[in-house]
Amino acid sequence: MSLDKATVARIAHLARIHVPEQDLEPLAGELSTILDWVEQLAEVDTDGVAPMTSVVEMTARWRKDEVTDGDCAEDVLANAPEAEMGFYTVPKVME
Repeated sequence: MSLDKATVARIAHLARIHVPEQDLEPLAGELSTILDWVEQLAEVDTDGVAPMTSVVEMTARWRKDEVTDGDCAEDVLANAPEAEMGFYTVPKVME
């Protein structure tokens, strides 16, 4: 897939990214190369290949589900600009 300067400028606009005019042409070439590579990946036969979350076979380590910290509400609320009755006080957003 080949991208032109106008398409790259439109993509940059939609992504809210400022790209200087002189950088549009090189960026178009780089993005076209990336899209060509993705098109090559679509040609790979993946039938019978199980999905995986990691390239390394591993299992998650388990730990006991214990409370190791807590009862520090006063310390947490010390960071609040305003607190009332043990809760953060925030401005009302709806009437």
